[in-house]
Amino acid sequence: MSGLRVEERPDRLVVTLDRPEKRNAIDADLIGELHAVCAELEARPRLLLLTGGAEGIFAGGADIGQLRERGRLDALAAINSAAFARIRALPMPTVAAVDGPALGGGAELAYACDLRVCTERAVFGQPEVRLGILAGAGATHRLPALIGEARAKELLFTGRRVDAAEALRIGLVNRVVAEPDELLPTAHELLDEMAKGSALALRLTKLAVDAPAAAHPQLDLVSQAVLFEDEEKRRRMTEFLDRRRSR
Repeated sequence: MSGLRVEERPDRLVVTLDRPEKRNAIDADLIGELHAVCAELEARPRLLLLTGGAEGIFAGGADIGQLRERGRLDALAAINSAAFARIRALPMPTVAAVDGPALGGGAELAYACDLRVCTERAVFGQPEVRLGILAGAGATHRLPALIGEARAKELLFTGRRVDAAEALRIGLVNRVVAEPDELLPTAHELLDEMAKGSALALRLTKLAVDAPAAAHPQLDLVSQAVLFEDEEKRRRMTEFLDRRRSR
């Protein structure tokens, strides 16, 4: 892949945006590569760590040169939003590790992940209205879900940027690290904690959390019924009881 670097690990994929000369701008080719990553994770579900390769940059947004030439049919084709929705719907949890700017489509890519870890020099922003468009790849609905409607509207209406400290305070990110070289280890530690759980339980928990309110409690009951019959559940609970007895 030319715009992405993909590292395979037994329980996860580490996907790095790799267009440093373009500040990791999201163009059509990179979107195609993200679709390929999604296809792999849909076929063989694993955790995903998504990060920017260029030091001090996550993604500077969509490729403005391409965006300027797009017309209404391109908008209706959901070029970026379809890929980000596919990332959001991946079977297993995803973590975005953000160093430096995540702007426009770059911020929306980070929002599409389940969790976000960033450095102190990270910054998030939606400048679309200043370019004559709207944040059409997920921010208009994912940002309110993350930080509340009023805060989201302020950021979407003004294009104001949010630094790491504010992002943590308002719930846009889960963790902030002081140094850039702490970012990937911290993101991996978070994924390691997830990987300690049952893969099926993790997958069904994500499905339940992401489901619309109308799906509950029926979805929870059916998912629990599946897990109650899973041999992994029996093994894990037996080990737990054995450890308690040994103490």
